[in-house]
Amino acid sequence: MAGLRVFAPAKINLTLHVTGQRADGYHLLDSLVVFADVGDVVQLHPADAWSLRVDGPEGGEVPAGDDNLVLRVARLFPDLAAALTLTKDLPVASGIGGGSADAAAVWRGLCQMAGRDADAAQLLQLGADIPVCVPSGAARMQGIGEAVTPLAGLPALHVVLANPRVAVSTPQIFRALARKDNAPMPDVLPVFADAAALCDWLGTQRNDLQAAAEALEPQITQTCQALAALPRCLLARMSGSGATCFGVFATAQDAAEAAAILSSARPGWWVRDGALGSMRAQAAPRPLN
Repeated sequence: MAGLRVFAPAKINLTLHVTGQRADGYHLLDSLVVFADVGDVVQLHPADAWSLRVDGPEGGEVPAGDDNLVLRVARLFPDLAAALTLTKDLPVASGIGGGSADAAAVWRGLCQMAGRDADAAQLLQLGADIPVCVPSGAARMQGIGEAVTPLAGLPALHVVLANPRVAVSTPQIFRALARKDNAPMPDVLPVFADAAALCDWLGTQRNDLQAAAEALEPQITQTCQALAALPRCLLARMSGSGATCFGVFATAQDAAEAAAILSSARPGWWVRDGALGSMRAQAAPRPLN
């Protein structure tokens, strides 16, 4: 059996509405999720025993032990074994689904190796973001992450992602929320003519975690302000629970020029530019050469 290469695209929450909390403590969300052509890469080689090697520019912060999420996914395949290599470009615990995207990539690869459908329902127990990351398509995510509705027809978006190299605790942010019963997005989402129209509508929506995250870590505020000040930025917001923030642009050139400006001004930050939307095709497992 040939080895596989699987791309794990960054998950971006264009909106993130916290709409309630269940009796078991899980929070209810309503989120418009897209994926970027920026991400990690997993390689899977058939082997006699499971192993994991982590490398890449952001690999130094990733534990390679049994608690690593990709190995927890691997244990769902008792009849397989593979040598896994995870090349990290996404910062750890940064609000763009890095760990969940990596786990979903391993799931896609192992499902192909096992010859089975990559249904993600059983992955919810490992992480609320994993089911939406398995298809890596633009989607509306609701409930605790189990309700994923694919979305088609979103206009092309380009993005600058920026992380100021600060760590934030997702549980701490949820505890700090002023309220947990906020309004969801409309039942039916509008049709958007272009990136500017989508960003105008996004400006009327929210990331309900952002204020709490900014109170805990003021550099998130500075990061959003720096993105918003870049030429031709249409919208700046925090993704997920942070600390990564994004600026949306209408063209790839606008995003590339803005990323260069921000990287020069903030050389210590993690900064990437790319395209946003559905990454289904890019995220499909491919044979290793």
